[in-house]
Amino acid sequence: MTTATPTSATVSSDIRPPQAGNAHPMNRIWNAARLNLVNRWTVYWIPLMILGFIWLVNLAIWWIINASVGGADRTDAMDGTQWSGASFYIFVYMLVIAVQSMNMTFAYALGLSLTRREFYLGSSIAFVLLAFSYGVILTALSYLEEWTNGWGLGGHMFTSVYFGSGPAWQRLFIFGAAMLFFAFIGALSGTIFMRWRTNGLLIAAALTTLLIVGAVALITMTQSWGLVGEWFVTSGPQGVIAWTLLPTVLSGFAGYFILSRATPRG
Repeated sequence: MTTATPTSATVSSDIRPPQAGNAHPMNRIWNAARLNLVNRWTVYWIPLMILGFIWLVNLAIWWIINASVGGADRTDAMDGTQWSGASFYIFVYMLVIAVQSMNMTFAYALGLSLTRREFYLGSSIAFVLLAFSYGVILTALSYLEEWTNGWGLGGHMFTSVYFGSGPAWQRLFIFGAAMLFFAFIGALSGTIFMRWRTNGLLIAAALTTLLIVGAVALITMTQSWGLVGEWFVTSGPQGVIAWTLLPTVLSGFAGYFILSRATPRG
């Protein structure tokens, strides 16, 4: 999965290079957003094709289960698909897009006389647009999966338990907010790499690991796992995803300030 850096030939056919002196700031920010969306194959068609392939593989697995077992065993087997992680790939791909946007498109944007602020704000707009559009696609697929009783085989790929089964706005919120979370975590990772290179990423990963281990240790020592499970059940998918907006916003602000001091290097 790679995101191609826009070439001058590609960009010239889709956007006009922003002028440093006389272009309106909002136009320059929008041009920065379009830099991240100029290659439709990379940001839409290739990930959707891979997602379709994953769906076909799962379809084959569900068919094998239905053909080889019956009765209560089949019911038990298909109940397990309610926790399917098959669609998780598309969220990770969003993280990759954001990382490569910071690492590859950043230098090109500066070459077009865009400022760091304009590039980051434009990239953020692009991430929001991608998250919303993918949210719409996944929401539509979840309804299609539901209406066809799991594609006629009782499978669950877009209606897994952690995606919920509420109204359309809830599903769109869950998919979109999760996409934004991965996008801005990716953007933060990309800006850390741009500012401090590999050492910065290693230190950030080490600190994150220590925080997670510390939280697990605290919950375990206070015997609070029951409360954690109760919170997940009480909050529901949309409540849990709503809490991810906090690290999403914090990552967005942190990425902005880190990039303001970053220098692109070949």
